[in-house]
Amino acid sequence: MPAPLNAVVTGSTSGIGLGIATAFAETGMNVMLNGFGDADEIEAVHAGLEEKHGVTVRYNGADMTKPAEIRALMKDAESAFGQVDILVNNAGIQHVVKIEEFPDEKFDAIIAINLVSAFHTTKAVMAGMKSRGYGRIINIASAHGLVASPFKSAYVAAKHGIVGMTKTVALEGAEFGVTANAICPGYVKTPLVEKQIPATAKERGISEEEVINNVMLGSQPTKKFVEVAEIGALACFLCTEGAASITGTALPIDGGWVAH
Repeated sequence: MPAPLNAVVTGSTSGIGLGIATAFAETGMNVMLNGFGDADEIEAVHAGLEEKHGVTVRYNGADMTKPAEIRALMKDAESAFGQVDILVNNAGIQHVVKIEEFPDEKFDAIIAINLVSAFHTTKAVMAGMKSRGYGRIINIASAHGLVASPFKSAYVAAKHGIVGMTKTVALEGAEFGVTANAICPGYVKTPLVEKQIPATAKERGISEEEVINNVMLGSQPTKKFVEVAEIGALACFLCTEGAASITGTALPIDGGWVAH
């Protein structure tokens, strides 16, 4: 029986990251969780995944703005599992405001967490993946990695950057069995998106209901939020041999948003 695959999923204590970590555990992968939140809630998630799916789950609360902590996270995963086969760079934050009012520290933090952290995690695993002839790097970008929206200068810049880095990593891993792809979700009703609703309403001078119906779902022809489970399913597929020739791509899962 083949050994289970081992995955690191950053920003996986809630939202999309937790959905991907759960989908991985359901398929028998060992998972390193990462992120912030209530310690008891995180422990409950950790223990629940182990108990339900019979896999090994670990947690490391590395701050993804701090390279030393990111490196420690990746070493922790290697110590726990022996090797890292799959890396999902999902950690992200958002801030919504016009560029002339955008706080410098918010811009820097968004670039650090949404883009620069993925450089540090990828650098830590790439040599090992190449040497073993298998690796899957999945970067959670966004439809905003392909198109722009107002008031999101830092987020759009970071997500366009992660799509570009994905292509470079794919080229470097192509002859070694290492693929790199960016998943580009549309609006998913996660805690990150929930927080955007009042901020966007304020910036645009409209109601929160109008933000949901006209701004968020107005971009998505399906007129519904993308489900976290759909993103988890796509991430799982990208880890299979059936996806071995899919690399260097930006895969929209956005209800048709970027088809406009």
